[in-house]
Amino acid sequence: MAQVLHLTGPLLLGPDDVRPEAWVVGGRVTYEAPRGDHDVTTVPGWVLPGLVDAHSHIGLDVGGATDATTAEAQALADRAAGALLLRDAGSPADTRWVQERDDLPRLVRCGRHIARTRRYIRNYAWEVEPEKLVEQVRLEAWSGDGWVKLVGDWIDRDTGDLSPCWPADVLVDAVAAAHEEGARVTAHCFGEQSLRDLAAAGTDCVEHATGLEPDTVASFAERGIAIVPTLVNIDTFPEIAAPAREKFPRYHRHMLDLHARRYETVAAARDAGIPVYVGTDAGGSLPHGLVATEAAHLAHAGFTTTEVLDAACWRARTWLGWRGPEEGAEADLVLYPEDPREDLAVLAAPSLVVLRGIPYSPGS
Repeated sequence: MAQVLHLTGPLLLGPDDVRPEAWVVGGRVTYEAPRGDHDVTTVPGWVLPGLVDAHSHIGLDVGGATDATTAEAQALADRAAGALLLRDAGSPADTRWVQERDDLPRLVRCGRHIARTRRYIRNYAWEVEPEKLVEQVRLEAWSGDGWVKLVGDWIDRDTGDLSPCWPADVLVDAVAAAHEEGARVTAHCFGEQSLRDLAAAGTDCVEHATGLEPDTVASFAERGIAIVPTLVNIDTFPEIAAPAREKFPRYHRHMLDLHARRYETVAAARDAGIPVYVGTDAGGSLPHGLVATEAAHLAHAGFTTTEVLDAACWRARTWLGWRGPEEGAEADLVLYPEDPREDLAVLAAPSLVVLRGIPYSPGS
């Protein structure tokens, strides 16, 4: 006898799309009660499509690539948090095996970061000089899932501050090469100038984007460039900058300033119409499973609950090219004991996760 889940809802499928109930039959969503003899399990709760972590690093920790056991634990932590669609924003590990596991979140891979030689965290990125950037971009476009990740800026020890990693003309060629290969480009950027260079080059997205100023806010909005602010990571800027206080005081002051205005920066982006998506920067130094924490940061920046849910769920899924729970779609759903539109804090405590039609308790 086939097992069926009866979701008594409501199902929150979009800002203006609420369904009273649904069923999961054969791993897929239907809005018509199934006929015939079924073993039906009734599951109450408010239902959202699986949440999105648009900046995650499966297979990465502070030392670089992890083993498969650690990567699996990272993915399971995201699943328990209701993050069922992950955009991996750069990993030195080959994580394609994650995509073959039905019990792990869906994964959109960027491949490995591309950084300037000795201008990023050791063991994280392919490190190349500008004359090799276009070639490396093409390689990562072929090996990833439609995204390429550049490191746009980092501390320059010669200047003692954040500085762009790439000449502006090289960025133009690199972004064009990615687009020719059918990939979108995103870039790690903290400082101000790298944002100007990436916008002029036609990038599709920027991670962190703490250096946005009125001119780049306007250019991002005009070009439709998305940002994933990773506020849960930006919260650590004082800690990141502290060791440089004596040796690189300009960098230290700069990082503290970017941190101090982080909420104002993201709010200005939202007000200008820049697409903003939830991403945690999990992996590296941060644990996985922080999607609800990042959502709370956006609310602190002044986003309404609808805007946060759009950034963490509805619009974010569309942006990454994945279907919502329409009739016949595989069931990737998260259930909550209360209405997340009334209190975003409930995102931190899902009552059930359904991935590819299989229910999991958050603690499993």
